[in-house]
Amino acid sequence: MIFTCWQKSLSVIFPMGENRCWLGFAMMTALQALTDIIVIDEIQRMPALFPILRVLADRVPLPARFLILGSASPDLLQQTSESLAGRVERIDISGFSLGEVGMESHSRHWLRGGFPLSFLAASDEDSYVWRRNFIQTVVERDIPQIGGGISGMAMQRYWTMLAHYHGQIWNAAELARSLGVSESTVRRYLDLLEGVFMVRQLRPWHENLKKRQVKMPKIYFRDSGLLHQLLGIRSEADLLLHPRLGASWEGYVLEEVLKSHPPMKPGSGPPTPVRNWICSCCGAAAASVSRSNAWTRQN
Repeated sequence: MIFTCWQKSLSVIFPMGENRCWLGFAMMTALQALTDIIVIDEIQRMPALFPILRVLADRVPLPARFLILGSASPDLLQQTSESLAGRVERIDISGFSLGEVGMESHSRHWLRGGFPLSFLAASDEDSYVWRRNFIQTVVERDIPQIGGGISGMAMQRYWTMLAHYHGQIWNAAELARSLGVSESTVRRYLDLLEGVFMVRQLRPWHENLKKRQVKMPKIYFRDSGLLHQLLGIRSEADLLLHPRLGASWEGYVLEEVLKSHPPMKPGSGPPTPVRNWICSCCGAAAASVSRSNAWTRQN
């Protein structure tokens, strides 16, 4: 693990097999001497840091501030809320938005997604290979590290099947039968992928709060490039001929709207729920931002 300080850096190697008390002492000793802005990357690999950061964040005067980077997970977020409550601000960072790459690149952005190395690849094939390797890394290393309790092969199969539900109402029973597991298990897998920002569950909007709670959400992949990789779409021509073209465009537009008008902005108060609703006259799906249990949409 590398602790990087403004204008200087310090590399510390912590032997994971050593006594936990010694390990905590070593981390405390390494961090308390640093000042200014300290960046800690891949925090999900060292969740034991959070109790130490709590102590360091309570120092008066405060000699350093910490910028913590890494993958999100339900377990990690739970530890963060328990250890750093009132001391931390969470900022979700997405890939390139359409506003950042420009309208002239919207076709490439839609096909390849917003991950920088995927979008900036020399060719569509290079981008496709990068996304395939990224997905393999997530299912074989990242998810097991955060306690997913699922093999890489099983998660790869589940993720691929989930791609065919993009833009559709969630059907746990159908997926459970296909995978030979219980509905609660596929529900847990879905929550896990949402926790690492791979998919989005768009909750339904309904005037009756009770009905809103029991209705099924719609499923969207947050990055169109990962969706296309799992669907086997390698080029723009493949995309335009694919039966999931409309669903892919729907999810792409949804994510771009949420990037340009995020439900939660720093300093703007509690997050605003995003809901989906179905037009009664034509059956078209749309998303709305709900404020104080009311929904609004612009004409």
